[in-house]
Amino acid sequence: MNLVPFLISGVSIGGQYALIAVGYTLVYGILRLINFAHSDVFMVAGLVMVYMTTSLPMQYALPIVVVATVALGFIIERVAYKPLRTAPRMSLMISAIGVSYLIQNLAYYLTGGLAKPVTNLIPWISDTITIFGQVTKRVTVITPILTVLIVIGLVALIKNTKIGLGMRAAARDFEAAQLMGIKINGVISFTFIVGSFLASIGAMLYFTNFPSVAIGSGGMPGLNAFVAAVFGGIGSIPGAVVGAFIIGICQELIKGLGASAFSDAFTFVLLIIILCVKPTGLFGEKTIDKV
Repeated sequence: MNLVPFLISGVSIGGQYALIAVGYTLVYGILRLINFAHSDVFMVAGLVMVYMTTSLPMQYALPIVVVATVALGFIIERVAYKPLRTAPRMSLMISAIGVSYLIQNLAYYLTGGLAKPVTNLIPWISDTITIFGQVTKRVTVITPILTVLIVIGLVALIKNTKIGLGMRAAARDFEAAQLMGIKINGVISFTFIVGSFLASIGAMLYFTNFPSVAIGSGGMPGLNAFVAAVFGGIGSIPGAVVGAFIIGICQELIKGLGASAFSDAFTFVLLIIILCVKPTGLFGEKTIDKV
């Protein structure tokens, strides 16, 4: 049995999961909030890509996809989360769920509930190439490389810039960061912007391999990315990336072994096992609750 094409596909899908997972882990690291609307932002990026690439030249369409997705993430933070900054954490979670359903219903209204075909593929990355004797699209190779480069750039930004210092301070101690004069609102907005930017890149790569974008298209990728973030240690960027690649590869290898029906189930079994053995995930740190 030749598992090479499934291994190659798993690395590619893992990279796409990683771009979404980093968005989850960044927001959680600062706000201790699971942004349930993040997978819907990913879906919206796919829909915007479909509409823009069918009506505009590619060099204009793709930047618009990124800008529109980033603007959506910024608006969500400002409208749904900022007013609840001092509210109980449960209120933030309920707001996140509400935003998720709002985006889905708006998408249903605008699309009529119909899946939109991906007719205009992104040039060059959609071309077919041969790797180890297997024919695949170039996006399969580009995705993991681009993901690693983006994550390296993000880590460098967090470690070497003023806004990155603010993000690290807020993640370490939110209240202390406020008392030290760090502009928390700006830091949080920037975090959502970065997460949405990564989601837009991930969507363009992900939907290049799919024939259509539907309202529920963000569901499983978002869920797998969330599991990857928890598996790697939510709040840890390297953990989210490693977890995403492990899950993507495992899922595709299971499909290659003829057990496609169990690929998603394996993801959650793996999550249960790792949480039982190491509740903070592979790279997570133990946190001490203040009293």
